Amino acid sequence: MNKDQIKGKLKEVAGTVKEAAGKVVHNKGLEERGRQEKILGKAQSDVGKLKEDLKK
Repeated sequence: MNKDQIKGKLKEVAGTVKEAAGKVVHNKGLEERGRQEKILGKAQSDVGKLKEDLKK
């Protein structure tokens, strides 16, 4: 596991938390930012996985 994978997973978790918090407090902006952060985290994690695969 490399830095991109770790940072990506952390962003995914943070995005999930923000999205859930937005739903709870009925804040569509926070919910959307969380959704976007989750998607960016997934992409960063996938880039890290690709880098690991290329090393092998």
